[in-house]
Amino acid sequence: MSDNQGAYRILTWRDGALEMIDQRLLPGEVRYVTYTEYRAVAEAIRTMVVRGAPAIGVAAAYGMALAALHSSATNADTLRRELADAAGVLRASRPTAVNLFWAIDRILDRVGQTDADAEAIRAAALDEARAIETDNARTCEQIGRNALSLVPDHARIIHHCNTGALATAHYGTALGVVRAAHEAGKGPHVFVDETRPRLQGARLTTWELGQLGIPHTLIVDGASGHIMRTLGVDLCVVGCDRVAANGDTANKIGTYNLALIARAHGVPFYVAGPLSTLDLALPNGDAIPIEERDPDEVTHIGMESLTPAGVGVANPAFDVTPAHLITAIITEVGIAYPPYEESLARLMSEAKGQPTAK
Repeated sequence: MSDNQGAYRILTWRDGALEMIDQRLLPGEVRYVTYTEYRAVAEAIRTMVVRGAPAIGVAAAYGMALAALHSSATNADTLRRELADAAGVLRASRPTAVNLFWAIDRILDRVGQTDADAEAIRAAALDEARAIETDNARTCEQIGRNALSLVPDHARIIHHCNTGALATAHYGTALGVVRAAHEAGKGPHVFVDETRPRLQGARLTTWELGQLGIPHTLIVDGASGHIMRTLGVDLCVVGCDRVAANGDTANKIGTYNLALIARAHGVPFYVAGPLSTLDLALPNGDAIPIEERDPDEVTHIGMESLTPAGVGVANPAFDVTPAHLITAIITEVGIAYPPYEESLARLMSEAKGQPTAK
């Protein structure tokens, strides 16, 4: 596992507490906040101190570990009931990113299989949280390696939102694809969508690319078509918060628009994400819940209002890109191509060591 974060770290477990970088303050200030209580971790996820589907999953796992370690329960059954309650609080923090639920369920499964006393359950919860973080780091690096054949030398790439270490806790998914190409000497140049309304591209992705020494140019979200037509783009690569069985993909608002523009210009459009982001229980993207966030994110920058008072606002945090607009989905197990109902199910079966139905 490589040094995944360079000079900065996203989250660290230290002395029975979780330390996380406050991403709301970047790039102007690098500040770490210490959490000792799972409800505070849930609030940090809700308010986007930490964001990005894989990073949210890791944070929630450590939130469950905090619930176990700081519980006063002396009975195993009582502690398991308290962990189920903590899971409900953490699940409610963000509704769209399936990694959140996956990580919580993994902790619950582990403690459910621990037939011992409360202290053993506490140890198991923390051990599983650490394993989730380690597995996540290896997964992201493998996604980057798997994508190398898709990235030509000196590729011009459009990237939306933020999918680097800040969003994943380690290395990155879509930005990990860029990073792997850079480390392989392919010399990519990234056009970074600013990603309204919270400007994760402008604030976070440019900061991370600068830390990594990867050439990049910031553009407004509406400029992608112009860049494709006038400068030429070799590929678009984005992350994902949830992928349905048919390949429909929920990701940061604006992803659907970018996919449509890429299709109009014949530019490959790739989604990168771990298998934990797949939700094969959902037949298509219509079943993915879309989080609606505070209107002030659209009407204000900081304390400054941009709009007339009382203007109506719709602020969906995510949209769903239909599978027919997606060229391929890059995972740690391999690359899925259409038809996704078959290829995603096959990758999931391979990951579980199960034969694929014929």
